[in-house]
Amino acid sequence: MSTLTFETLTFQEHPEFLQVDLLHLFTTKIPLSELEHIAPFSMVDGHAIAFEKLEEEKARVKFSFLLNTYFETLKTKLTGNKATYIHRNSGIPLIGNVAFGIVYRNSSIIEIKTNNACNLDCVYCSISEGLSSTKNDFVIEKEYLVEELQKLLEFVAEPVEIHIGVQGEPFLYADMENLICDLQQLAQVHTISIDTNGTLLNKEKIDKLAGCTKLQLNLSLDAIDEDVAKKVAGVKSYKVEHIKEVIAYASLKLKVIVAPVLTLGYNEQEIEKIIIWMKTLPVQPILGIQNFLRYKTGRNPGAEIPWVDFYALLEKLEKKYDIKLKLSKDDFKVRKTRELPKPFVEGEVITATMKCIDRFPNSVIAVAGGRNISVPGAKLVKEKKIKVKILRDKHNIFVGKEV
Repeated sequence: MSTLTFETLTFQEHPEFLQVDLLHLFTTKIPLSELEHIAPFSMVDGHAIAFEKLEEEKARVKFSFLLNTYFETLKTKLTGNKATYIHRNSGIPLIGNVAFGIVYRNSSIIEIKTNNACNLDCVYCSISEGLSSTKNDFVIEKEYLVEELQKLLEFVAEPVEIHIGVQGEPFLYADMENLICDLQQLAQVHTISIDTNGTLLNKEKIDKLAGCTKLQLNLSLDAIDEDVAKKVAGVKSYKVEHIKEVIAYASLKLKVIVAPVLTLGYNEQEIEKIIIWMKTLPVQPILGIQNFLRYKTGRNPGAEIPWVDFYALLEKLEKKYDIKLKLSKDDFKVRKTRELPKPFVEGEVITATMKCIDRFPNSVIAVAGGRNISVPGAKLVKEKKIKVKILRDKHNIFVGKEV
């Protein structure tokens, strides 16, 4: 008998299929008949499966083939959206896309994006993420992400901040605490910042995270009034009192930035309430008020505040409440770093291999030159080679057109 154990997979047997959950948030189904075809099997526990009369290596190879096959139908539990698992054997590089992987803008802040999907539906979301989203989701293998990040760090060769800024809620990613611990061990990383809505945090989790001394939590708080907070969050289950408790407790343990988004027609009357509440805390977090901006991919519930008016408001509130609100790159010690070479440039026609569907409909991810490329308008035929004209190459984020 061979027993296969998986840390990131959870198994649940049903009468006709085996439910396989990846990192708790993503799920697929394997028919029991397919498993019986490998060998008679039994469930050892939620993370282990045993095959009779089969050597472990053969069992692993055959079961891995089944997993790869049925991961093609992987879905996000929250929404039912299709999901794509990117791992070290997927053949998909982690540089090239703003939605997943690694984004390096030739600065001392390197962004990493582990997952999509969000448990809220915020009215101002710039990429319309959340419970109402119908986009394809991505999830990245932690080990693959760390390996590729280390390669980039070797190239940059100077101290950096790692910013976990996903298109969604990062703490839905079940490996997030382990990832933060891995990043903590990297000598070249001086800060690990993470954007979160705070709904999945509690005192116990914060105590664990506090062991990572480089960690900075960037927490959303868009209103003090409960009804307004629910309206902005887009879900009736949102509990602003819980978020306030999380902010107050986390501020005692970690560096915290509170980042409300000022959205006309929703929470302009709440900003002063947030300031007043924050000044009551034993340890006052940094307050970084954001100006709502309209985006092509966003929900766009209202008008933007002109930047002149926005900064005038911040200056007024600074004087009224004796609090620093106007933040700049200098406050976060952002500096230019070594420019990462581009394997191809705008206007160039290259040969690329199609791998999977993209984040948005009617677009695919193709790969070439160690980068992934968004190709809108292309129809996915996996592993098919196509000619692509590069339309965008800024910061090694690539968009192309099939020609």
